[in-house]
Amino acid sequence: MNARPIPVPNDTTAPFWAAAGDHVLTLARCSNCSALTLPPEPVCGHCGSTDREITFEPVDGAGVIRSWTVVRQSFLPGFDDDVPFVLVDVELDAAEDVRLIGRFLDGIDAPLALGLAVDLAWEDLNDDVALPAFRLRP
Repeated sequence: MNARPIPVPNDTTAPFWAAAGDHVLTLARCSNCSALTLPPEPVCGHCGSTDREITFEPVDGAGVIRSWTVVRQSFLPGFDDDVPFVLVDVELDAAEDVRLIGRFLDGIDAPLALGLAVDLAWEDLNDDVALPAFRLRP
């Protein structure tokens, strides 16, 4: 049995993954235009600046479902025992135009619809690594 892949942080993404390990969702803020983004990029997608510093700010992970897919076949090692599962594309309430894809922890039989409200949850891969995931808002 193969273990699921673990994210490999680089210099740019390390602050995001360190916070995620503590169950804190952070977004990258451009020092030039103050836009929030994820993932952080060398060029700001909002203002085009390449001469900027990126800071990571904690945000609430609540949002609404924009799309979803049911994964029924494992295409990567480590997911064979997980299929089927649902991935949701969530537009975050905390930052307009920021969308995050994560596992939907309520399962494949939960009622899904565009615009449904979800809350951030976490999927712990080990003691130090957690992935953002989502549950329906009660």
